[in-house]
Amino acid sequence: MFDNKFVTAVREFITAPSTVKVFALFGFTFLLTAIIASQTYLFQNIIENGISKRDIIAQKTLTVVDVKRTEQHRKEVASKVEPVLTPAEDEFIKTNLVTMENSIAQIRKKDSVDSLKLEDLNTLLDLSGNPKKEFITTFLLKSDDASLHDVFEKANMTLDKILRVGISESDYENNDIHLLVVNNMAANVSRRQISIISALLEQVIVPNLVVDEFATEIARKNAMNSVKPYDIVFQKGDKILFEGEPVTRLKRDALRQAGYNVYELNIQGLLAFYIFVLLTTLMFLGYMKFFEKKFLEKSYLAISAVLSIIIALLVAVLPTGFSPYILPIPAYMFMLSIFLSPRVACIASLILSTVISVGAQYDVQWLITFVLLAVVSMIAISRIRYSKRVDLIKTGFHISAAGLIILLSIYFLEKCLIDVSNILIVQNCVFLFLNGILSSVIALGLFPVFESWFRIITPYGLAELADHNQPLLKRLQFEAPGTYHHSLMVSNLCEAAAEAIGANPILARVGAFYHDIGKLKRPLFFVENQSYFGIENPHTKLNPRLSKMVITAHPKDGVELAKEYGLPPIIHNFILQHHGEGLASYFYNQAVQEEGIENVKEEQFRYTGPKPNSKETAILMIADAVESAVRSLKNPTPEEIEKIIDKIIVERLNDTQLADSPLTLHDLKVIAATFSRILRGMQHNRIKYQENLAEEFDKNKIVIPNKILDEDLENKISLLEKRSEDDKVDTKNENKD
Repeated sequence: MFDNKFVTAVREFITAPSTVKVFALFGFTFLLTAIIASQTYLFQNIIENGISKRDIIAQKTLTVVDVKRTEQHRKEVASKVEPVLTPAEDEFIKTNLVTMENSIAQIRKKDSVDSLKLEDLNTLLDLSGNPKKEFITTFLLKSDDASLHDVFEKANMTLDKILRVGISESDYENNDIHLLVVNNMAANVSRRQISIISALLEQVIVPNLVVDEFATEIARKNAMNSVKPYDIVFQKGDKILFEGEPVTRLKRDALRQAGYNVYELNIQGLLAFYIFVLLTTLMFLGYMKFFEKKFLEKSYLAISAVLSIIIALLVAVLPTGFSPYILPIPAYMFMLSIFLSPRVACIASLILSTVISVGAQYDVQWLITFVLLAVVSMIAISRIRYSKRVDLIKTGFHISAAGLIILLSIYFLEKCLIDVSNILIVQNCVFLFLNGILSSVIALGLFPVFESWFRIITPYGLAELADHNQPLLKRLQFEAPGTYHHSLMVSNLCEAAAEAIGANPILARVGAFYHDIGKLKRPLFFVENQSYFGIENPHTKLNPRLSKMVITAHPKDGVELAKEYGLPPIIHNFILQHHGEGLASYFYNQAVQEEGIENVKEEQFRYTGPKPNSKETAILMIADAVESAVRSLKNPTPEEIEKIIDKIIVERLNDTQLADSPLTLHDLKVIAATFSRILRGMQHNRIKYQENLAEEFDKNKIVIPNKILDEDLENKISLLEKRSEDDKVDTKNENKD
């Protein structure tokens, strides 16, 4: 007993919807990780502990940058760049010279013996080691004021010249100040003044050029970027690796270009990558749950993602001409945009591109390009009107052009910093340009396949269903012509109203075409067909309850026919919901009259539903009732048409038939105005054609002058009279038939 309960509990747990969803999530992420990591195992089959297990031959010409050699050369070039020097503040050096002049003047004025003055001067000036020390001190203490002033004036002029040249740390440290002073000496300096000026300036001069670290770093980087990469070329047929050869960074890069994923993933690496895939998947599901919940459980989201990953990996191992820019990510966007929405497609493409970029080790330029291209594609695809299939190809061309601009912009910016091969730029640009166009062609080819697999419908599939040569519409035209023409009129109303409120006009039109196909089973029981075939209303011989059963069965009959003819499920909604759970009021009132109101319940005379749950099916419910009601009137005025429309909408609201639909009151107002406009156009008046123009002229005593009634006019009148007689004969023949 315990075992049975346990087994039942386990079975219920496993089959619970939430458990199934969790299993599906983990299964999808495991599959995605396994597919992407498969390239890693391909690499590990040929490399063991960093040693090649066999010879590996290049299947195409490979150009690989020797990164190690290039970086070494760049560092050597950078180390040879001299530091960039910039002038510092010079005023304090000039101030020191002025201060020295003032101090010497104070010493000269002192009322003390020469020995004390000399002692103060030696304290002020450091002349140790100067062979002309005695001469300099004697001049500074004993010379007249004019000579001393002249020396300091010329020292100032010399200092200005020196500061303009600049004094570096190396000049100062290498004791080159004396030489610097001599080389920049002011004009008209006597020989004896040279040694004095040099001695004075050596006391105040300090370095005024300092290293600009930022400018120096930029200069070194520019020097490094000017170094061209060392390219190693492996021709087709050359051996990339020999058996037993260590795998260097150069050889790894060559293997990567050859299509190998050079990750050496161990269990820890696989787990980390799986967590990355799981997190990105959860991020996407979170977006779908909060912003696109109606698309959350679409299985082809996962299937299309897996197919895209497989295609990406297959393209990656092509023997020749591979470029990751040919990966058909835009085709994935086309598919999801048309099956779901451009917004969902954009988010899915962003996440898919990130996973592929990490798993296949693509450059960051590739990721940036496809991220920006996803946004551009979302905008471009959302503008497609699906009137012609060639519009998809045009959109693919626009995406290609946008991608080309994005990639060229990235490369132009990159070339300002490093040297990029022009051949690589041209190759990737060509592949990316072809990508958008080929993606649109791939999407066009896959649409019918996905429509068939998942029983979903695209705008192109809807356009095919709208063809009046479709078998069901042909049958409706010949077996129930009244219903057929009613459906045509309703489709016009639905399409115009759907477009006015931002719903899907193509879907509304096609759904209206097929909404009454259930009447094909018993066409003569519907009043619009009885007048065409000229038969008596069979409901006069039936009781109201039986008539109600026949009439309310046509939605169910329509779904059976739809399944038989392979119509997509979305059309089934229009067939089932166009009456909702509405009341068959004619037969209900008839039953009340015959049986009494106490013996009749409304629930017995209602359609089985369900109620409309979309804007398009709700529009159809209103349009179906409005068209029938207006058709029953003879020459209705615009005011009568508007009253009928308002009355029907209010009745449906009061009867809660629109409770499940997303229509707002503003939508209903727009729908009413649109219906009124369309129906007024349908009910336009026509002038009455005159059967015999000559008789009309005689009757009204109109005299036609011979000059006016020329031969050409007579021929025209005769032709009109003949056509009128032919019409009468045709009408009589039709009545006989």
